[in-house]
Amino acid sequence: MMSTWFSLTSFFESYLRRTFSSSGLLPQTIEIDSQTTVSFWGPNPTFHSIEKPNLVLLHGFGPRSVWQWGPQVKILASHFNLYVPDLIFFGNSTTKSKERSTVFQAVSIGKLLEKLEVKNFSVMGTSYGGFVAYHMARLFKDRIEKVIIASSALNKKASDHQVLLEKANVKKAEDIMLPKNPNQLRNLMRLAAFHQPPYLPDFLLNDFIKFAFIENLEEKKQLMMEFDFGDDVHLQISPLQQEVLIVWGESDKIFPFKKALEHKELLGEKARLEVIKNTSHMPHGEDSKKFNDIVMRFLSGPQIVSMKPETIGARLRRSLFLIFTLK
Repeated sequence: MMSTWFSLTSFFESYLRRTFSSSGLLPQTIEIDSQTTVSFWGPNPTFHSIEKPNLVLLHGFGPRSVWQWGPQVKILASHFNLYVPDLIFFGNSTTKSKERSTVFQAVSIGKLLEKLEVKNFSVMGTSYGGFVAYHMARLFKDRIEKVIIASSALNKKASDHQVLLEKANVKKAEDIMLPKNPNQLRNLMRLAAFHQPPYLPDFLLNDFIKFAFIENLEEKKQLMMEFDFGDDVHLQISPLQQEVLIVWGESDKIFPFKKALEHKELLGEKARLEVIKNTSHMPHGEDSKKFNDIVMRFLSGPQIVSMKPETIGARLRRSLFLIFTLK
């Protein structure tokens, strides 16, 4: 559901879209097969370079992609051809298929990149997008160069899920990740952010809920039901052949830090773990400079990392990003 013309949320999305556009990206939509359409931001032909490596950014559960990768696009677009899709049932990405799994999401993004003739690429996913990135790395071994999984407990068990429900004091996961009223959204912010935003009035939170969560609500509930779970004996995760970077917020309340340590061991000897202090489930938004630094070193080596100190304007934009952006 689109917000009305006076919506503050809609106004802020316009700002985010300008950030993507000024970074050399264009919004596009492609039918990847007879059932599925994917919307994405991809390189403006004027800025596309065969000399740049390709990088795919996969968002988490929450608003469409433009809301979740703003602090990264500005930095990464100078060094990579970026592809930033909306996963199925987010933004304008949709399907007539009954499939709802993260494997289906991975296959869909793989088809998109094949349509775009992107042969080799690295992939970075946060939270829900991390599960999709993992399956892409398994399914497209010969095409994916490096993998970054941020704030995404591929090793979560059914018992971990129950702990999260008790921590949030809810009965269903949708009451956390798909808030329908201001109090539920405040609960999500409490879990997702280390530094809590100032008190926000109900009208602003309702505006954001209508804009970010109500669209394709029933389908998103189905996605949650198909979310990957291991049981308490067997985990649905195995080592990857690519180099893997795991990035975690030290104070993550949704996927606790202990899951990161287990996660690293399960993904094999090519996996490394980086922890960002004073962040929770959104380290790429809460400390974007540190996060971007880590990502750039992993993908390209320290020689091209030239992060400037954060300005007052950048700090303001980061604060707005955290207020409006949730996984």
